[in-house]
Amino acid sequence: MSHPASPPPAALLATTALPTASVDWPDAQRHAAFEAWLAPLMSAHQLLPASLRPASADASFRRYLRIDTSHNATPGKSCIVMDAPPDKEPCASFVQVQALMQQAGLKVPDILAWDQAQGFMLLSDLGAQTVMEKLDPERPQDAYAWYQQATDTLLQWQLASRPGVLPVYDEALLRRELALFPDWYVAKHRGITLNATQQAVLDHAFNRIVAHNLAVPSVFVHRDFMMRNLMVPPSPGGPLGVLDFQDAVYGPITYDIASLLRDAFISWDENFVIDITIRYWEKARKAGLLGAHSPTGWGADFGEFYRSVEWMGLQRHLKVAGIFARITLRDGKPKYLADAPRFLHYIRATADRYRELGPLCKLIDQIEGTEQAMGYAFGRV
Repeated sequence: MSHPASPPPAALLATTALPTASVDWPDAQRHAAFEAWLAPLMSAHQLLPASLRPASADASFRRYLRIDTSHNATPGKSCIVMDAPPDKEPCASFVQVQALMQQAGLKVPDILAWDQAQGFMLLSDLGAQTVMEKLDPERPQDAYAWYQQATDTLLQWQLASRPGVLPVYDEALLRRELALFPDWYVAKHRGITLNATQQAVLDHAFNRIVAHNLAVPSVFVHRDFMMRNLMVPPSPGGPLGVLDFQDAVYGPITYDIASLLRDAFISWDENFVIDITIRYWEKARKAGLLGAHSPTGWGADFGEFYRSVEWMGLQRHLKVAGIFARITLRDGKPKYLADAPRFLHYIRATADRYRELGPLCKLIDQIEGTEQAMGYAFGRV
């Protein structure tokens, strides 16, 4: 859930009607329900209905609209409307995690109004610029401070963790996510049916990935913690805004740091990634999130921790490949699959680094049709 900039309306004029011509409503019944829901909120929140316009679309079935307010007669102040059809995108988890994050001291949207039955929600607006928009892959030195602030925000969230509150990121969920890769990316997007040998390679790799990822300490996991979902504070030095948190779970501490630094939409040199990761690891260790005497030795060995982050990132990118293929083929949103080369690079790089994943690396090249052309040598020390 991000709120990229949208052009301001030509005039901010309060009206009694709800002119939503700039917003597409393919379902007339839902449009009517929305207008009926919004009408009594206009006075309470000083909304300017003529300003209603798209803010952003989500990879899911939810979308966001921006509407200006007349608070203090100051143009530019606004709220966000979430439009989430309840049969496709129930909002109860959003409300639960929003409360947890507020309790942890994170900057998240305030919930100003919520129609649970119809899936409409009025939220405070955290701004129009994501941190992603401040980053230039050619200038990592300028990105450094943003990533330090992001990892501090992540640690603040993780320190609030406790079991029994959020769904558990368990083996069943890990395997359901991994299954998206063969089901959607391989079979439906690439049109490939794996033979018995190839399927055995994939099964073996999945077993190893799941085992690695279940061996780590559990914390609250945002599950899509990346710069597109962090908002630039309105004033320098303020906290980053956090969005798109409704899928949060209780699971591997390595997940969100892998998501942040192995982003599906921007890539960094490995030296930069290691630098940020080791500083996060040091802070997490000092905060007691890892434990100096953990069975894996992460509390004293960054190399072991980094290996675990890589294996977690491998799971995430196999999943993302499947999700992006599904969004393209099922939901008609092809722009996401355009980033496939980035996360396939992550998959290859990790698989090629570890001897036990060599067969998976070869299988990826078979799926992509690059095995002969690239002429990989798979020897490792």
